[in-house]
Amino acid sequence: MSKIAVIGGGPGGMMAAVAAGEKGHQVDLYESNEKLGKKLYITGKGRCNLTNAVEIGDYFDSIVHNHNFMYSALYSFTNEDFMAFMEKNGVPLKTERGDRVFPVSDKSSDVISGFKAALKQSRCHVYLNTKITDLLIENNLINGIVLENGETRNYDAVILATGGKSYPSTGSDGGFFKVLKSYGHQISPLAPGLVPINTKEDWPRDLQGLALKNVALTLYQKTPKGQKKVKSMLGEMLFTHFGISGPLVLSLSSYLVGNSKDFSLELDLKPALSLEQMDNRIQRDFLKYQNKDFGNSLGDLLPSKMIPVMVELSGIDSGTKVNQITKDQRKKLVECFKQLTIGIAGLRDFTEAIITVGGVNVKEVDPGTMESKIIKNLYLAGEMLDVDALTGGYNIQIAVSTGWLAGNSVN
Repeated sequence: MSKIAVIGGGPGGMMAAVAAGEKGHQVDLYESNEKLGKKLYITGKGRCNLTNAVEIGDYFDSIVHNHNFMYSALYSFTNEDFMAFMEKNGVPLKTERGDRVFPVSDKSSDVISGFKAALKQSRCHVYLNTKITDLLIENNLINGIVLENGETRNYDAVILATGGKSYPSTGSDGGFFKVLKSYGHQISPLAPGLVPINTKEDWPRDLQGLALKNVALTLYQKTPKGQKKVKSMLGEMLFTHFGISGPLVLSLSSYLVGNSKDFSLELDLKPALSLEQMDNRIQRDFLKYQNKDFGNSLGDLLPSKMIPVMVELSGIDSGTKVNQITKDQRKKLVECFKQLTIGIAGLRDFTEAIITVGGVNVKEVDPGTMESKIIKNLYLAGEMLDVDALTGGYNIQIAVSTGWLAGNSVN
């Protein structure tokens, strides 16, 4: 039996502590906040979308960076394993649209209570309001931890699960990346992930509060050879006082690497229609409203709030009679419906990001155990790793799978 310290009381850390405790190790779990799972409380708008019920093999399509690294972890502790773990610990679950899994109660606190029950069962000792600022390392072998007050405590192994930099109000300040870097680990650049986007144009801000469903959004990147298509998705988006947000926008934001100003978005308001079909549809509406002003002819195609914006973007005067609109003007209108460009001025910051992109270089971590290849008996889990996924419960699953594997790999 070894004496293990787990640093970080999020889903990855709690699962690591439970797994190590169930193996018979003496486990101390350290959390700098006044309670465990503080970030979990706000996950899924307080409902906690804790995993996704798709086949585990389909998870890798939703992991944006370094999905190959996750094979051992996800197959060692699958989404079905996690759901069974929650049910066993008194948290009945339900599956909603997009295979998103939530507690039946819609309360994040119940998920945390489930973790607490498991921690108690595995006899883990929890230290709250206790910040760890450094590690005790000699000859690339970990010997223990250093508390904020300077006190040192010896351990046979340490599992680090202190999270990234997103939602710093929950205690995720990214401080341990500096510690790991000082001991030789490479840290991939940190950036906000699953985060809203500031737009170059003003018109999205004029639509503040408007949500669009069943639209397509495509991300493009400037290259020396021209525009390169990065990713296209269908779903929902939201216009805000700074630009755009919503599930589509958050997911695509994780594909912005480097200078975000090298990227742009293209919005397709009617993805079920081809350009020709869109033109035919507009012609039918124009025939129906042929004697009306152009500004009063789009009500069958657009939300009322968007009509003035679309009129302006089309370049057609609002007072123009529909029967006077030219073929070229109609072509421009079709392009506004199908190929509306949105310039990216930048991402919102870490205070609004759901996750952190970047982290410990996964080439320096054993994917079969989560042990550092730089420091023996140091294990890493969750958002500390340079692995991230789209919305839908995938990121919490990554945290618990890596945490479980780390906890089970400690000797």
